[in-house]
Amino acid sequence: MGSEGAMESEPPEVHQWRMLREAAGADVTIIDLYELVARPRGLAPHDLPLAERVALARSVMPDVWPGFETTGGSSRLGDRIEIVAYDDDWPRRYDWWHDMLSRSLGSVAQRIEHVGSTAIPGLPAKPIIDIQVSVADLADEPAYVNRIEAVGLQLRSRDDLHRFFRQPAGTPRVVHVHVCAVGSPWERDHLLFRDHLRAEPDARAAYAAVKYQAVSRWADDGWAYTDAKGEVIRGLIAAARRDRAR
Repeated sequence: MGSEGAMESEPPEVHQWRMLREAAGADVTIIDLYELVARPRGLAPHDLPLAERVALARSVMPDVWPGFETTGGSSRLGDRIEIVAYDDDWPRRYDWWHDMLSRSLGSVAQRIEHVGSTAIPGLPAKPIIDIQVSVADLADEPAYVNRIEAVGLQLRSRDDLHRFFRQPAGTPRVVHVHVCAVGSPWERDHLLFRDHLRAEPDARAAYAAVKYQAVSRWADDGWAYTDAKGEVIRGLIAAARRDRAR
C-alpha cells in the first residue's frame, strides 16, 4: 500500500512548499502548493489540470497528515462536491448506518457519533453522512476493518490519527466513516466542532458561507475544498475551546 499517483521526481515547488509549511504550519495549504506551480505559467491555482493537482496533493499529503497512505484499488474518479440545503432525513439516515455499524462492530466500537455538517440542523452540506467511530486501539486494524467493510464500505486511507472508509467506486457515495482512538484529540475536536455549530447560529452562518465559497471553485478537488475552509474551521474550533473553558 502507498500514496497512489505520487510523483517519481519531486518538483522544486514541492520542496519550497515544504519549507513554507515548516515555517508557518497549517496556514500553508495545498492551494498554496498549486499556486507555486501555477503562477510561473500565468495560471490561477484552480486552472491547473485536475490530474496534476491530484498528483501534487498526494505527494505532500504525508506532510499534512503524518503517516498518510491510500489503499490499493480504492480510488473513485469523477466525484464532484455538491452542497445542498439541510435535509430533515439526514438524522434518520445516520441512525440506519449507526445500527448497521453497531451490529457489525459490537464492543469494538466504544463510541459511534454523527459528525460533520449533516449532523448540524439547518446547515447546508454535502449529502454524505459522516460517522465517527471511536476504538480502543487505532493500530489494531484487524479488530475493525473487516467489520466495517462488511457493511459495504472500503478502507480508503490511513494516517497516524484516523482511518477513512467510504463506498467503493461504482456505488453511490452516501456515507463516510472515520475511525479514531477513543479520547484522542481527533475525537474531541470533531465533537467539539459539531456541538459548537449546533449551539451558535453565527458560527453556522460563517461556516455555510465558506462552504459555498469553497465549492464554487473546488468542486472537483476534495483536498483543496477542505483547505479552502481551513482558516474558518480553525477559528471556529478555537472559539469552541474558549467557550468550553468558560
